[in-house]
Amino acid sequence: MPQATSLFTDVESNVVGTSAVVIYAPSGRSRKRFPEGVVEVYASEDEARAHADPSRHRRAAIASGPARSSEGLKLFYLVRWLD
Repeated sequence: MPQATSLFTDVESNVVGTSAVVIYAPSGRSRKRFPEGVVEVYASEDEARAHADPSRHRRAAIASGPARSSEGLKLFYLVRWLD
């Protein structure tokens, strides 16, 4: 069985997936993790881009998650921005 080396490369896991998302990020692009309440999951990168609105701080991205944090929150981890 392959050993997972990080949250982003565990392709064998059904627990955490990587998705196209839109993230509400009023503080900009400096953060790397986001609570599930500010993330909307979409079926494709194109769909996420179509729903993004940078003027309203809604940015398209690829993110892994949700994963439960040590604080008990469900978080998404940024893989890369799409815009």
